[in-house]
Amino acid sequence: MAASGKVDDSPPGFSPSGVARLRRPVPAGSVVALRNLLNECFPHAPAFAEGRLITGLSFLDRTIGGGLPKGAITELISPQVSAGSASLIHALIQSESGTAVPAVGQTGILSAVGRTRCGEPALIDSGGETPSFPRDKMPVPRPVALIDGRDSFDPQPLGNACLRHLLWVRCNKAFEAIKAADLLLRDGNFPLVIVDLVLNPPEELRKIPQTSWYRLQRLVEPTSVACLVLTRQSMVGSAQLKIVLENLWTLETFEKDNAISRLQFRIQRSHLGRDIALRCPDGAARRPYRAIAS
Repeated sequence: MAASGKVDDSPPGFSPSGVARLRRPVPAGSVVALRNLLNECFPHAPAFAEGRLITGLSFLDRTIGGGLPKGAITELISPQVSAGSASLIHALIQSESGTAVPAVGQTGILSAVGRTRCGEPALIDSGGETPSFPRDKMPVPRPVALIDGRDSFDPQPLGNACLRHLLWVRCNKAFEAIKAADLLLRDGNFPLVIVDLVLNPPEELRKIPQTSWYRLQRLVEPTSVACLVLTRQSMVGSAQLKIVLENLWTLETFEKDNAISRLQFRIQRSHLGRDIALRCPDGAARRPYRAIAS
């Protein structure tokens, strides 16, 4: 990151001398010579991390082929005002922290209290605590970094058991969120980094150059980190996977049993298409997917 506070969009291993060498004339048709010159200028090409980060949310994992891809950016587009993106963030944090993902709408466990974001009901355990797994079946907690682009996240429904594994970066501008993502992806110690830009104004997001997104992709590639970026409209050109959240939730939605599992996703674009096709039964990745709890 530059001393001026701006995000350094130059690729890892970049040097002016390397660019100067790259400008040397290459004989026409000499592909081998060009390949050797590129290897000389950029000797440390990042290797893509393999595997998936299993979120523990079966309705999401089944849709995208087994989990969020590691070493890649996934963009989740939430075009509707109340599509369930805030509830999905809460569920991801709960799952990664090793506490139970609540059965939203189940009588006696959860109730809709207040609202988060723009009219989306906030979820809270009626007893004031987050339900948890039995100790002998509790998953190993994994830290989560949430970069809150508009300082809109409500931590109160999660409870202390979840929050002790959460790094919450509170931002007011999208550019601050990009700088925070740059730092955390360099660090590489968080298996899941969530960048929430859903409530940031469109004119603010349009000022983010595509080079910044490709810079973040280059940073995450050699790691085992899964980076999830939530936006109101498609804007992350470097995203390896783009998912559209197709819901319009109301208070009546939360009166249904296990409402969170009824989130509907559509794969808009995937550079991992073959992998998803192999993992998703009946070509689920090629059509809107509605996961219903069994």
